[in-house]
Amino acid sequence: MAGHSAPFAMQFSTEVFAKRERLAAWQEVFGRAVCSLDIEPLDRADFSSEAAVYQVPGLGVLLAKSAAVNLTHAHELIVDDDLSVMAAPTCRFSAHQLGRTVELEAGAGVLMSNAEVGSMRLAAASRFITFRVPRAAIASLVPDIEAAVARRIPADNPALKLLVDYLEGFRNQQAVTSPELQHVMATHIYDLLAVALGPTRDATEIVHARGVRAARLRAAKATIMRQMGRPDLSARTVAARLGVTPRYVHMLFEADGTTFTKFVVTQRLALAHRMLLDPLRTEGTISAIAFAAGFSDLSHFNRTFRSHYGETPSDTRANGARDGQA
Repeated sequence: MAGHSAPFAMQFSTEVFAKRERLAAWQEVFGRAVCSLDIEPLDRADFSSEAAVYQVPGLGVLLAKSAAVNLTHAHELIVDDDLSVMAAPTCRFSAHQLGRTVELEAGAGVLMSNAEVGSMRLAAASRFITFRVPRAAIASLVPDIEAAVARRIPADNPALKLLVDYLEGFRNQQAVTSPELQHVMATHIYDLLAVALGPTRDATEIVHARGVRAARLRAAKATIMRQMGRPDLSARTVAARLGVTPRYVHMLFEADGTTFTKFVVTQRLALAHRMLLDPLRTEGTISAIAFAAGFSDLSHFNRTFRSHYGETPSDTRANGARDGQA
């Protein structure tokens, strides 16, 4: 059996440095050592930044927020030929590489080559995601990868939106602990990036079947988890969030070996079960917990809960209380 290993992760923040040392330390420790970038803030007076770096085989992800900065990838900082993507900063930004300069709106993306000198400018304080992938992983899927460098990926590009949602999942490290899952996630990232850039004709069917469908399923599940308390949660409301049809949502879950309804009910039951065992909710009624979990019919909740857990909601609460006292 394969072992479980969380992504290699590092947390960085200017707050750990004395204020007078903050910028110089960030430029050296984070900029040059971690990102191979020269960082120059647009306002040196009150610079602040923080970042979380996650690394799994074949993929590096950076989730960050920063003051407005100029970022320069100088010749002496070139150490590999990976590809890097700036994805969806919350401010306007620009990028320059291979003689091309592109101005981008907030939420857009741009591909950059680590093998070439280049620069980027974040016009204001912002949150953003960057990630790096091996050149070979993308070059086989995109006809002319050099032509895609320093080109605008529009903010409304569906594949870019899926990429951002997918990469946000790295905040929950426990969700990507197995080597098999890490490999699958990296492959899906390659596929989605290829779709965003424009894959070869032969690769189009592969990446849509493999990466886009998986990312949409993940996004559908994330939408359900955020909205479980809504009694009107349905395939239609999830489809509207993803920009697809309700039938497509049903097909995603069927391909995953379940159904939309079964997944929703199972997650609602799990939420109710956690609330029944929560010592801070002992004063709440079972009906209130059922409604908070998204069940609109108490009798249906009681029957479904007993069928799933082999005991009534009242039994679960009582057993939890006894265990807590013990």
